[in-house]
Amino acid sequence: MSVARVTEIIASSKKSFEKAVENGIERATKTLKNVSGAWVESQKVVVVDGQISEYRVALKVTFVLED
Repeated sequence: MSVARVTEIIASSKKSFEKAVENGIERATKTLKNVSGAWVESQKVVVVDGQISEYRVALKVTFVLED
């Protein structure tokens, strides 16, 4: 039997939501073992002078706990 845990992280990118997700997963896998999936809980942009300056995502990352 496997037991999994979910943790929330927030990641950002200057380029796109997709890149923000990639950045978040890349960082999560440096700390968490057995990452098995993630879903985007929310998306947000930061606007400066009428232009998007940053894309942010809140991710729920699932990882399987070791025995």
